[in-house]
Amino acid sequence: MLYRSLVGSACTLLGAATAFKLAPVEIQAQAAVLLHTAVRKSSLVEQSNMRVELLPALTDNYMYLLIDVDTKEAAIVDPVEPIKVVEAVRKHGVKLTTVLTTHHHWDHAGGNEKMLKLMPGLRVYGGDDRVDAITKKVSHSNNLKVGSLNIKCLFTPCHTTGHICYYVTKDKSTEPPAVFTGDTLFVAGCGKFFEGTAEQMHKALIDILGGLPHETRVYCGHEYTVSNLKFARHVEPDNEDIKNKLAWAKEKCSNGEPTIPSTLAEEFTFNPFMRVKEMSVQDHVKQTSSIETMRSLRKEKDSFRVPKE
Repeated sequence: MLYRSLVGSACTLLGAATAFKLAPVEIQAQAAVLLHTAVRKSSLVEQSNMRVELLPALTDNYMYLLIDVDTKEAAIVDPVEPIKVVEAVRKHGVKLTTVLTTHHHWDHAGGNEKMLKLMPGLRVYGGDDRVDAITKKVSHSNNLKVGSLNIKCLFTPCHTTGHICYYVTKDKSTEPPAVFTGDTLFVAGCGKFFEGTAEQMHKALIDILGGLPHETRVYCGHEYTVSNLKFARHVEPDNEDIKNKLAWAKEKCSNGEPTIPSTLAEEFTFNPFMRVKEMSVQDHVKQTSSIETMRSLRKEKDSFRVPKE
């Protein structure tokens, strides 16, 4: 926790000098690298039915302020840095009513208690009793409302046993839906199987998330896109979609801009964990079933040394 706090401070530059004085040598080295990278910027995705502000947090996390355009009611996804959330709420002039927690890990749920102190009366949803300050436990297919927006809870255990993704739609809207995937689905990757199995991740990615409309915009929990695409390139070196997305992602990150959102349609073109039924991916791991391909890919990714180019 101290490590994340110090590095997160260095990443935002503010207070970096203090972090350097207090930090052990190895933490100073990590912080020095971050100080020479672009400062991560927030970003606003605007649609006629909803707005989503991407709020960078810690070293590589994202929080998401989800705003219902019609009612100005809002929800926040994984508010690990509550002060930033309050500032964003005030900037947009919206009424925050809801906290959507994807899973109990500190870098996603660790700000819930402070969030409630800063803005009492919030509803805090999650799928796990380990979620800090939870007021309502949800399960698969539970439906919530934030203003006129419909939020469907999708139970996707594997990274943790209580992981929930949140799928957002609006009645009679022609705009793309959104899904907040936490640490289940990343751009070009997926979460580690800390508390689950390949079978569970296969169901989460291929059956549950993969079964949503392909135009759905994917908002994930971390900025891991470049490293994920380097692994994807290792798996499918001849995949032009991977090469093009990697070049684009490098440019975005060099400018401090997010590589998020993607769409589910895109993920099926360059995410090896969404492409486990493709012959090229199965051949790479020498498997013939999509579940065993999922298992082998995750094992390989866990020990993959990301090239520094």
